[in-house]
Amino acid sequence: MPSVTGRLANGSSPAGIVRPLAAGGVLARRRETLDGSMSHHLLLWGAVPFLLCALCVPLGSQQIAPPESTARVLPPSETLHFTVEWKLITAGRARLSWSGQPSGGWQTLLRIESAGLVSKLFKVQDDFKSTFAADLCAAGSELMASEGARRRDTRITYNRDTLKAHYLERDLVKNTIVLEKETDIPGCVYDIVGALYHLRTLNLEPGQTVQLPVSDGKKSVSARIEAQTREEIKTPAGVRKTIRYEAFLFNNVLYQRQGRVFIWLTDDRQRVPVQIRVRLQFHIGTITLLLEKEERP
Repeated sequence: MPSVTGRLANGSSPAGIVRPLAAGGVLARRRETLDGSMSHHLLLWGAVPFLLCALCVPLGSQQIAPPESTARVLPPSETLHFTVEWKLITAGRARLSWSGQPSGGWQTLLRIESAGLVSKLFKVQDDFKSTFAADLCAAGSELMASEGARRRDTRITYNRDTLKAHYLERDLVKNTIVLEKETDIPGCVYDIVGALYHLRTLNLEPGQTVQLPVSDGKKSVSARIEAQTREEIKTPAGVRKTIRYEAFLFNNVLYQRQGRVFIWLTDDRQRVPVQIRVRLQFHIGTITLLLEKEERP
């Protein structure tokens, strides 16, 4: 079970984008930089909705549990549509679908696609499928990544009986295994998307933190999410009242690179993710996923 910790109010918040280019010569000079940056960083997009947890000890000492009487209930199904913004232009779109399974578990389907100028220079289409048990603990995932000339198939199986995660990544162009390994995991571990949905069920108020076991199949960490403040976020559907969270996935926690992750969930019983922002090194910049549309039966 995750632990939630109170804190005093005083504290004791992939790729490069090219701005609109008027001349072909400017585009040619910028393209090399853009391609190189993208080839290393667009893989992060598949993990963005996630970007949910970090390895840290809890702040404060008072241990409390989320009140059962007001715990949020996830919808039986939904589809969320996001725009992906990078340095003031639309770099792509994301679609995240959630549904229950006949077995009693859950499934998510995430598609990330590049758009506009970015797509012309470096086309991306990533499909990420995750399956979970009824308690949202990870069962398995599959990523089919098409990024420029790269074609990768990555599959992860989480075994609650053996307490192992099996990771297998294949290069579909070269028909070779890129990486295969096993990682120790606890009896219940969340993948990135599962952690997002679990966060939506918690009553985490500003000044509180929660720790969750999180794994990407290659590494397993005890991860922390911090509720920071209430904010209003403007979306295409209107202004939404939200709570901002910070997750500390980067800085050699789950991912080695330097960065910060912020998630805005609506301040209501649905707890819909309306904005996710990833701040990376200066030469990469900030990537923002902004909710465009939500669909439910």
